[in-house]
Amino acid sequence: MFTLSDSACWIFVIVLALVVEAFTLNLSAIWFSVGGIGSLIAATLNFSIPMQWIIFIIVSGVSLVLARPMAQKMIGTKRTATNADRILGEQAIVTQPISNASAQGEIKIMGQCWTARSADGSEIPEGAMVRVREIVGVKAIVEPIETTVRKEG
Repeated sequence: MFTLSDSACWIFVIVLALVVEAFTLNLSAIWFSVGGIGSLIAATLNFSIPMQWIIFIIVSGVSLVLARPMAQKMIGTKRTATNADRILGEQAIVTQPISNASAQGEIKIMGQCWTARSADGSEIPEGAMVRVREIVGVKAIVEPIETTVRKEG
């Protein structure tokens, strides 16, 4: 019967965690490699198997808690604003009356026309000024910001 030594098992854990990390690239398994290294050292020093597991758990946990925030900050992705992000909180003019019940409405903002729906379900007349609260799919969810109606010219 073939048996693996404690050291071989920890080397397997380290390699497996590195392979998983290589495929996911989201800093989810690298910490287990670090814990495996700690346990490999413990196995080499003839620590008991329960002690090796305790070292694995502690080293993996500590490396996760201490190093992950710093690593994410260093390799973190920069979020690029899209057209949708740029219109959030901005004012727009209603170019077609907004009615959630009849699924119609349009606003013009930054020179672009967007399909729009009312945030509170109320109808908003053409020419009203609105503020964009959120984007759901390709629709701007808006709320009126003034009661005066003006026509776009």
